[in-house]
Order: sequence, then C-alpha cells, then structure tokens
Amino acid sequence: MDDRRLEITMGNLLRIGVLVAAGLVTIGALIYLAQHFNDHTSFRSFTEESADLRTVGGIVKLAARMDSRGLIQLGLLLLIATPVARVVFAVVGFALERDKLYVLVSCIVLAVLIVSLLHAT
Repeated sequence: MDDRRLEITMGNLLRIGVLVAAGLVTIGALIYLAQHFNDHTSFRSFTEESADLRTVGGIVKLAARMDSRGLIQLGLLLLIATPVARVVFAVVGFALERDKLYVLVSCIVLAVLIVSLLHAT
C-alpha cells in the first residue's frame, strides 16, 4: 500500500463514517419530530433518559427497533467512532508500509483516544 492509496482510503473512511452518522441522526430526528411534534416541553423539571440510552448495547437495541432516540444516539456514537477507526486504519496502513515511526505515533494517538473515551465523565 502506497501513501496516496492510504490517504484516499482514510479520506473515504472519514467521509462515509460522517455521512452515515449524519443520516442516522437525521432519520432519528425526523422520526422524533413526527412522534413528538405536539408535546409540551417543561423547562421546570428535568427528566433523565432511560438506562438503555446509556449503554452501547441498549442504544443498538433501540436503534434496531427504529426508536428515534436510539437512532440519534447510534449516529452520535458512530460520529465519535469514525476518527478512532481512522487512527486504527492508520496504524495498520503504516505497519503495512513498514513505517515504524508513524506506527508508533499512531499507536500513541490511539492510546490517548481510548483512555480519554473510557475515562470521560
């Protein structure tokens, strides 16, 4: 794999990831608006979301049932996962090119991303 092909493939990965994420969020938002367009919003009290929307498994289950909130959350998760997938792809691509310095730098970036995602509050 040469540099140009790696660059094009990474660009396509980012483009497809963002477009799919945007599509999921848009579909979820349209479904949500169609179901709740007439609801009254109260800004005096806060109602937390269901526990299903706080786990990846729950989000996937809700999205599979075409639940609007599940689709929106899945789209946002995909949007977060897209740059992480790009870094993973960079590690593999640079390893195939036998470029040890860029493999090391990409691994460090991946470690920082994973630690920040796992320890976010």
